[in-house]
Amino acid sequence: MKRNFKSIYKILPMLLLGVGMSSCELEEQVYSSIFTDNFYKTGTDAEKGLIAVYDALTGLYGGPAAVMVPAYSADQVYPRAVVGRNTLTLFTVEPTYTTQRSAGRTNESPQQIWSSSYSGIEKANWIIAKVPDATMDETRKKQILGEAYFLRAFYHWMLTKNFGDVPVKTEPSTSEAKAYVGKSPKADVYKQIYSDLDQALAAGLPSFPAVEKGRPSKEAVNALYAKAALYNEDWATALEKAESVINSGKYKLLPNVLDVYDYRTEDAARAENIWAFETDPISPGTGHQLVGLTGPSGSAGVDYARTSFGSMFAYQSFFNSFDPTDKRRQLLDTTYVNRAGQVVPQRSITPITTEGVLIKKYRDPVSTTSTIVNIPILRLPDMYLIAAEAEARLNGATPKAYGYINAVRTRAGLPDLQAGLSKEAFIDAVLQERSWEFFAEGDRWYDLTRTDRFLDVIPKATNSVYPNRPVQPKHKYFPIPQDEVNANPELEQNPAWQ
Repeated sequence: MKRNFKSIYKILPMLLLGVGMSSCELEEQVYSSIFTDNFYKTGTDAEKGLIAVYDALTGLYGGPAAVMVPAYSADQVYPRAVVGRNTLTLFTVEPTYTTQRSAGRTNESPQQIWSSSYSGIEKANWIIAKVPDATMDETRKKQILGEAYFLRAFYHWMLTKNFGDVPVKTEPSTSEAKAYVGKSPKADVYKQIYSDLDQALAAGLPSFPAVEKGRPSKEAVNALYAKAALYNEDWATALEKAESVINSGKYKLLPNVLDVYDYRTEDAARAENIWAFETDPISPGTGHQLVGLTGPSGSAGVDYARTSFGSMFAYQSFFNSFDPTDKRRQLLDTTYVNRAGQVVPQRSITPITTEGVLIKKYRDPVSTTSTIVNIPILRLPDMYLIAAEAEARLNGATPKAYGYINAVRTRAGLPDLQAGLSKEAFIDAVLQERSWEFFAEGDRWYDLTRTDRFLDVIPKATNSVYPNRPVQPKHKYFPIPQDEVNANPELEQNPAWQ
């Protein structure tokens, strides 16, 4: 049975779902939970409180907003235009997220990223504030605190890459003054992320494979550190942390890239998947929609899912960008076999276009709930490509930089990258490699926004379903949910969305 972290701890202190609850009137007093003073006294309390910190991941990856929001905004995949999903592709989102709310799909919107991340931060703050005084094994106490610091860093990182300047919350909301916090500059958000990850590294978390499924290893802390530093344009730190993961020898690239996403090799894939959202098809609320969304409509694809809807496809132009010998292209398909054993041609995959391309990363033909496949968050190839980019940013297209990108290309069945590239051309190649490696994993949009390439790339990512994609500079970051701005007198809307 896979380890998962369920939302069964209703007695835990939860003052706010975000920085401010949308239903709060500003004159109301914010009260602490009646359980706060008597909780976190024992090791059992601490463990339960920690699982509640993980529960915020279900809000992020159950929708899964953490994948769908960036994926539909970028240039690899697009949605069938139902339940407000096309607002991300067409860049018609607005601060109230009215379309998603009207369709009952807030769980797929940036608003979910905001509320779930701050829910996780709030719960982590209680752990960090209270668990040091708990009576329990001191080694495990340090590890619980380390996991809480790691998760608090992760949630702050999720927020700043989606919303830019955001409130940094480091204390539990024991009063109204503590609950309402204004925005910090993005640079200060990253300082806090670094600080939390330093605390996590000092906590003595176990290395892989001596780590429970779903929990971060020591190497996962360094992996998140590397990725946060990359986004912060702190190339030296990104290189150092990525190399620490690679050189630890704890993780390895699987020989066959297809095994990374095969439901039958999920345990073996943990040798490459450093940290993932661990799903459990038995427990309600711990799965995700990607299996059903990416399979053919009418549950027609025998190899895709028992239940699928045909709601998420790859652009034909993205499929065409692959070298035909690239093994990763096998994670996309332009035909499928239906339940009668017939090959369905591309023109018949979906009624919305004759150029539908199916995504095969989340197939699960066995589970009746369509939620069994884990969603990778940090993978070893990311460390190789972060190291390649950071090395090139610092020193140009050195042999070391080539070595890192070629490790990923070799596993994909591709020849080494062309030698003698300029620094700029090499970085372009790394970003393209990232696109091929991490498609449909919620990564590409942030590569485009952190490098300010989205305005050039997105208008070209069109098809007959979305012939025009009117992206603007303000779309680099999503608007802060207006409910949160209304509820928190210290919070201001992002300037471009005012």
